[in-house]
Amino acid sequence: MSVKRFSLLVSLICLVSGGLIAPTAANDEDVLTVYSGRNESLIGPLLDQFVEDTGIEVEVLYGGTSAVANQILTEGENSPADVFVAQDGGALGALAAAGMLSELPEDVLNLVVDSAFVSPDAVWVGLSGRARVLVYSPEGLDDAGLGLPDSILDLTSDEWRGIVGWAPTNASFVSNVTAMRVLLGDCDTEDWLEAMIANDVQSYPKNTPIVKAVIDGEIVAGLVNHYYLFRFLAEDPDISASLHFFPDGDPGSLINVAGAAILESSDQPDLALQFVEYMLSDSAQAYFASKTYEYPLVATVEPSVDLPSLEEIESPAIDLSDLDDLQGTLEMIEDSGALD
Repeated sequence: MSVKRFSLLVSLICLVSGGLIAPTAANDEDVLTVYSGRNESLIGPLLDQFVEDTGIEVEVLYGGTSAVANQILTEGENSPADVFVAQDGGALGALAAAGMLSELPEDVLNLVVDSAFVSPDAVWVGLSGRARVLVYSPEGLDDAGLGLPDSILDLTSDEWRGIVGWAPTNASFVSNVTAMRVLLGDCDTEDWLEAMIANDVQSYPKNTPIVKAVIDGEIVAGLVNHYYLFRFLAEDPDISASLHFFPDGDPGSLINVAGAAILESSDQPDLALQFVEYMLSDSAQAYFASKTYEYPLVATVEPSVDLPSLEEIESPAIDLSDLDDLQGTLEMIEDSGALD
């Protein structure tokens, strides 16, 4: 039986009475219930492989990471979820703060190459890394007489007016702004948002059209996750676009994770742990590297595309669990006028 044995594809428009539609608990002992804040197209094939390799059936609820995390918080101890797979550390941090996650064994946490991608209180673990970058057109940069910026904060200067793109409703952008709040404070982050808007930043619904706009010459640069460019390069290796990793611990070089946690209320903790261990196996990590172009987080697997190593990226020192006030960031973005 496939992983879609009881898969509910849920989006924000599928909210029922303020919550996601949750799967009915199964009676079978060897059935694992996974709540996934990662899109089915990204992680579904890997879940299929987990079922095939282990014989453990999986019931899945898919939805936006924040919506799924809120569903778990609403369900509390009665949640049927055994495992939560999140798109970012902030959602995992919110559940950790609520005391809803189980402690993971040290040998599992030690599989990850950097403690920055593991919960400080050992209740979640990163599965893959996603770097925030500036995607840019080298030709566009030359034509505008610009050099690469040293900081995401530099994009508010007049020389960047009207030629930078962002996706203010995108979850990864929201996490990045949340990191700016943690690192710079709310006042400076609000000032940056308002200055970007005043500088005629171009808004897009998500990351993919930002990259396409850079390739097509509509804008010179855009704020995205690193892997979106590689999806275009897989189709056309001659595309002229590059990635810039902001230096010196700049907030624009945040490395967030997709991660997993076991619910404290799970009645299948052994199966849940087997699932987490599988996600950190070489085969699963190779999937993240080759299929989604993300950073694998174990030492035995390398990125499948030309990327600087995680050690080379001068990312900000931040506890990813502290990115838990996503709702506050959404309100700040809305109040700034970015969604108008």
